[in-house]
Amino acid sequence: MSRGRSSYRGADARTRQAKAQGYPARSVFKLEEIDRRLRLLKPGQRVLDLGAAPGSWSLYASQRVGPTGHVFAVDLSEITQAFGKNVTVLQGDALDLDNDALASEGPYDLVLSDMAPRTSGSKIQDQARSAELFMRALAVAVALGAPGSHFVGKLFMSAEFTAARQAVRDHFESEKTIRPSGTRQQSSEVFLVGVGLRR
Repeated sequence: MSRGRSSYRGADARTRQAKAQGYPARSVFKLEEIDRRLRLLKPGQRVLDLGAAPGSWSLYASQRVGPTGHVFAVDLSEITQAFGKNVTVLQGDALDLDNDALASEGPYDLVLSDMAPRTSGSKIQDQARSAELFMRALAVAVALGAPGSHFVGKLFMSAEFTAARQAVRDHFESEKTIRPSGTRQQSSEVFLVGVGLRR
């Protein structure tokens, strides 16, 4: 069996596992691993999930912050996932710093971004677009995060990685680079985590 085929079969198994647990996508296990390693999510937090569709990260976060916390799930696309009372779904541009709805609900204790560009077939173009999305998500986290808050953002490994990592270090007390164990072998994605926003 080829490595690629084995990787996809593993991904399919994780997709089925996610569905069985009530999550719409296997990406939930990536956030779960990051949270387990860094303990970012706590009861009572206010969480902003950028590009939240289809809703796995928001659902997981809502369970971790509990009834005293709240998750704000934002995406241009409609999110059909059912949530509890501690999740508010906002349809719109998650990266719009002039979005009054986002600003009025802040500051946030944690900002999440699992956003990735639609692939174009050009690796360089996709990497550049991924870096742009990451930097814009980071800007939202810096603008709307509470002092001491955290940020998790997805990025494709590329020539822009060093600059993106430095940007996180410029604003947060510490930075962690994590490639979750469930990441497909052929994927170049990693997550940059900013811990402790400086004000």
